[in-house]
Amino acid sequence: MDWLVWGGAVLSFAGLAGLVWCIMSVWRARGQNLPDEELRAVVAKMVPLNMGALFLSVIGLMMVILGVFFG
Repeated sequence: MDWLVWGGAVLSFAGLAGLVWCIMSVWRARGQNLPDEELRAVVAKMVPLNMGALFLSVIGLMMVILGVFFG
């Protein structure tokens, strides 16, 4: 079950990297002093990506737990 643990760790890390990327993108947009409508558009674009990265991270952590439990 080592492959399940390592595969889950890779997925969790990819999800974490996606979350950090989403945070940095919104942070950068806030620093540009955009008008309210443009800032809302940037945030609205990031919401599905943020949810996808969170989902990827959760699935990876579940894989790690299952690998440890069955291994």
